[in-house]
Amino acid sequence: MQGTTDVLADVLRHLEALVSFDTRNPPRAIGTGGIFDYIRAQLPGFRIVVNDHGAGAVSLLAIRGNPTRVFNVHLDTVPSSPAWSADPHTLRITDDRAIGLGACDIKGAAAGLLAAAAVTTGDAAFLFSSDEEANDARCIDAFLASDHGFSEAIIAEPTLCEAVLAHRGISSVLLKFRGTAGHASGSNAMQASALHQAIRWGSHALDFVESQSHQRFGGLTGLRFNIGKVEGGIKANMIAPSAEVRFGFRPLPSQDIDELHARFGSFADALEHYQETFRGPSLPSGDVAMAEERRLAARDLADELGLAIGNAVDFWTEASLFSRAGLTAFVYGPGDIAQAHTADEWVALEQLQRYTESVSRILKKDL
Repeated sequence: MQGTTDVLADVLRHLEALVSFDTRNPPRAIGTGGIFDYIRAQLPGFRIVVNDHGAGAVSLLAIRGNPTRVFNVHLDTVPSSPAWSADPHTLRITDDRAIGLGACDIKGAAAGLLAAAAVTTGDAAFLFSSDEEANDARCIDAFLASDHGFSEAIIAEPTLCEAVLAHRGISSVLLKFRGTAGHASGSNAMQASALHQAIRWGSHALDFVESQSHQRFGGLTGLRFNIGKVEGGIKANMIAPSAEVRFGFRPLPSQDIDELHARFGSFADALEHYQETFRGPSLPSGDVAMAEERRLAARDLADELGLAIGNAVDFWTEASLFSRAGLTAFVYGPGDIAQAHTADEWVALEQLQRYTESVSRILKKDL
């Protein structure tokens, strides 16, 4: 195996190239060339299939030999912001970190996979995708719906090179309330206002969420909840004829999302519209017994691969989709989630090296 200095140099060379490609999502103006052409060129000896799933969602599956485990990493990034101190698509390297859009979340892992592939010859499978940041899992859904033949999946997200076995699910919702327009001096203003209905709903929802603080699973506690946007009304002396609320919640693996929707929907007396706009299952997925069984299977796999096991996390990942499909799955990648989605996003060089060496060791172990 190459020395640690050579390994890191190869990772940074790949990361510099990957960061230079604009894969911001939105707008997700991503085609089958560009970054995917670069990846294809770095994987000689792999059977490669590129699929265009529409709307900038592209996946590349690279297989060498006959593996039963797939490494997955997304290549899309969040948009950059004016707060960046330099060009976000030009990688900057200091004594201890690599700075660039997506360096932490999670092109650093993609660079590590390419470097690990070059120093190993055994069975390997990598799935690169471009739709994770839009909560639009068409790449992963299409892969899981295919006759892929894999039984295990390791999904790259920033976990400080620790195997994460459990995380929350996620659900986003649009509510619409209908009121009766009129003058605010009317005696019916309290009941007729759609905004008043929305505020009452929010009060009930917040009380319910606080009542769930005792719920626990795998180191996670309580139900995460956020009212992200409230719109409605015209002016202070007019009864609001309509209102919209956008909210989201992040359940524990032991909490049923459909049951939670039923509870949230019951808190309004005159709800016109209730629509779930996105759902991501928890990791592991399934009912309480199945979730625990899958968590233990993932723990055993991480132990077998010699990976340190970390705490459960509050953020959502596509590992839950693999788990729901029946694969033994966990999250494992370089970097700290605290650096993801930030201006001047960075990943520690030590993390890149550790991740690449661990993947190389796993691929060699599978010989």
